[in-house]
Amino acid sequence: MAKKIKAGILGATGMVGQRFIQLLEGHPWFEVSEVAASERSAGKSYLDALEGRWKFPAPVPKRIAGMTVKECRPGLDCEIVFGALDSSVAGPIEQAFAQAGYAVSSNSKNHRMEKDVPLLIPEINPEHIKLVDLQKKNRGWKGFIVTNPNCTLMGPTLAMKALDDAFGVEKALIVSMQAISGAGYPGVASLDIVDNVLPYIGGEEEKVETEPLKILGKLNGNMVQFAPIKISASCNRVAVRDGHMCSVSVQLKKKAGVGEAIAAMEAFSGEPQKLRLPTAPEHAIVVRREQDRPQPLMDRDTGRGMSAVVGRVRKCNILDLKFSVLSHNTIRGAAGCAILNAELLKAKGYI
Repeated sequence: MAKKIKAGILGATGMVGQRFIQLLEGHPWFEVSEVAASERSAGKSYLDALEGRWKFPAPVPKRIAGMTVKECRPGLDCEIVFGALDSSVAGPIEQAFAQAGYAVSSNSKNHRMEKDVPLLIPEINPEHIKLVDLQKKNRGWKGFIVTNPNCTLMGPTLAMKALDDAFGVEKALIVSMQAISGAGYPGVASLDIVDNVLPYIGGEEEKVETEPLKILGKLNGNMVQFAPIKISASCNRVAVRDGHMCSVSVQLKKKAGVGEAIAAMEAFSGEPQKLRLPTAPEHAIVVRREQDRPQPLMDRDTGRGMSAVVGRVRKCNILDLKFSVLSHNTIRGAAGCAILNAELLKAKGYI
């Protein structure tokens, strides 16, 4: 049995940090060897540092529960770190780890739009991983940073990629209905979200409108040429625990019927499926035919939470097509995608 790659979790006590620990337990390639968090948590056992805030039905893995929490600084006994830090502190910490020689697979927004940092959804733009070589050369780092995108746009971008490859996408309107777990813990106060919808999430619409353009863009030499797609987004927080739902309308370059669009999405596959990466779902996109699907409660765990679930594909009276798409925000949209990115890095020889 091959020796597993040691992995550290930055921000291990938070919602996404916990999800990393859950998903990496029993992983065939990676093994959590270090957990790191704030100075307040450092020095405590992981279980004590959680202060009763473990958010999953299965208990904290015994091996992890007794680990001593470290501070988020280089010197951790691992080769790769998974970043689950709040964006208010993530930037310089992740840079310090990359400079010290660690591979950093980050869920934070800080470095996503930097020219030499890959912003990856491995089914869509695996070739962007080549930016790692440029990044190390530009910055003189021994390590590097790769990022995954905002959790909201995971489902819409996968669906748009399938449609763009087949017909070309010119415009998209996206209205999100985002789960409360996307706000972290403790997240949104119950008196604000119960019996309510919050029609504003700070900075979210800007990310949904810009990050897909980099992801869907073409690697041209040492830079990404952004996709020429216009996106307008409206983002809302709703009283759902997990699973971001989006209503999407698209205008296509080449006209396509509903059946053709469904066929294109169902046929879509990428490098993770070709390489059979451990975290990759068999189907990146699953299309439901029922008129009332997808639903977060019933469909968010499709493909172990890594598939985008599309439904209600139909004609649009203003643009060309419209559909609903659901993705699990803390799995596909956060920790799961960062782990899939790391698997791609390993498969391509970067770690």
